[in-house]
Amino acid sequence: MSHSTVPRSETEATQQAEKPAASPDAAGPPDGAPRRKKRGTLSLRLRYRRDRVLLLMTLPAVALVLVFNYLPILGNVVAFQDYDPYISDNGVVSMLNSPMVGLENFQRIIEDSAFWNALKNTLVLFFLQLVLFFPIPILLALLINSVVRPRVRAVAQAILYLPHFFSWVLVIAVFQQMFGGAGIFSQLLRENGHDGLTVMTNPDTFMFLLTAQSVWKDAGWGIIVFLAALASVSPDLYEAAAMDGAGRWRRMWHVTLPALRPVIALLLVLRVGDALTVGFEQILLQRDAVGPGASEVLDTFVWWNGVRNQDFGYAAAAGLIKGVVSLGLVLAANKVAHLMGEQGVYKK
Repeated sequence: MSHSTVPRSETEATQQAEKPAASPDAAGPPDGAPRRKKRGTLSLRLRYRRDRVLLLMTLPAVALVLVFNYLPILGNVVAFQDYDPYISDNGVVSMLNSPMVGLENFQRIIEDSAFWNALKNTLVLFFLQLVLFFPIPILLALLINSVVRPRVRAVAQAILYLPHFFSWVLVIAVFQQMFGGAGIFSQLLRENGHDGLTVMTNPDTFMFLLTAQSVWKDAGWGIIVFLAALASVSPDLYEAAAMDGAGRWRRMWHVTLPALRPVIALLLVLRVGDALTVGFEQILLQRDAVGPGASEVLDTFVWWNGVRNQDFGYAAAAGLIKGVVSLGLVLAANKVAHLMGEQGVYKK
């Protein structure tokens, strides 16, 4: 029985003819020719064409940040000068006309006991606010989120958020009317045969007073942030936990708090980075009531030496030290957040 056979060379030719032709993009570049990234460039152009309106809308904000945040960084050269704003060259005031003194201003800071007292007060106030102020918005957010009726929840949220819009002058006036020597509580104590309160003028309790004022004023803003994080939690998780027999506390511990952990880590990193900025206006308004020994912090120290005493180089050196230390705290706190498995301010 005879079989028809096809030569091997003809079979290979047929298979090669049936294969689809390779596209020019799939073919590699010739030897020695640079590889072109057409797809990446095209994708970038498409993204720019799609988002160009949004990019144009952000230009004013970028300009404001450059002018008011980055451009003043050039003024840090004052920390290395014996700066005098009244020195001018042909009527034009310039920082370049002030003599350079090197690290003399920083050496004065190290030898100044007032600077170390301000640093100590700043750190004490920061730790108090971190321990007493930071957890309160989380607890209040959990409490408001547990309220079943939406109207009651909205009213409670509005009442707690309202003091955030008050100025520090109004906040201090309210505390003065309540806890001052002639305040409501002092009058009630005197009517019952007791001494009045000295909270507003007591240096020993001044740090706790500042923390209480910060809690009353800014806790509502933190509640908004944590409630927004709680709104993203799927109700199916709570239902599944309830079906598994978890009570309210178990659901809060295993569902709610893990959902808040990324937001808590982010805000904690930002709070640590802002550790040396503990409220300039709030403290300056009450500085005379308790004296500089108990109320002086780094911000008021810089203001007092730079604006009041016009020792601009010395104040700029103190401000530069504060900025460098704050940057180090942000980087350290962000590293701790990465070790905990959170993203922090930026990714690894």
